[in-house]
Amino acid sequence: MKITLLGGKTFEISANLGFDMKVVYSGRSRRLTLRIDKKDRMAVLTIPKYCSKKKAVSFVESHQDWVLDNLKKIPELKNFQNHDQITLFGKPYTIEHSNIRGNTKLDKKNHILYVSGGIEFLHRRVKDFIKKLALDEFTRRSNEVADRIGKTVHNVCIKDTKSRWASCSTLNNINYSWRLALAPEFVVRYIVAHEVSHLKHQDHSAYFWALVEFLEEDMQKGREWLTENGHMLYMYK
Repeated sequence: MKITLLGGKTFEISANLGFDMKVVYSGRSRRLTLRIDKKDRMAVLTIPKYCSKKKAVSFVESHQDWVLDNLKKIPELKNFQNHDQITLFGKPYTIEHSNIRGNTKLDKKNHILYVSGGIEFLHRRVKDFIKKLALDEFTRRSNEVADRIGKTVHNVCIKDTKSRWASCSTLNNINYSWRLALAPEFVVRYIVAHEVSHLKHQDHSAYFWALVEFLEEDMQKGREWLTENGHMLYMYK
């Protein structure tokens, strides 16, 4: 059993419960809580400041079946494969492999993503194409939304992060996860509005959220989708 510790304390469970777990020691929590981190595919145990280790271990062991049942519901990691149906910025496409040499191409009219080269390279080629598409799309969208509030985006980068979907630095650099390209259109619009709003408010104050909602009326819908379904964007390796 793999246990990741946050807080500098030791934590041991002699029994093999059949799942990985992250342990968080919190001075603000009043009770033991256990949740599922769908992105990292593990359980997260939060322990209050004055809770005994014995009580924490007993709590985890009593919820073993619940954790295992919920972990089983998370889709298995997979490669992009020929004939897969994927969504790119809200539009459906079918991956079609071709032995003819050439670049990966998006047929928007027929909703087909043509991938050339050896079939063994299909996953990497699709992933590289989506990253390039994401950079182009998020750069364009970020600049357009920033213009609406009189701000300028310095640079846009595409990354593969797990802790957050996107981020905006004080230097006006915005990073986006390439996986957001697979999300519905309203989610993409919300994320762009969220990060561009940080160009004006480097916090999550009421003023910040008011600006996000001004820029994207489906803000709440986008937030809820990521909370409920965001882990699905990690089904591809």
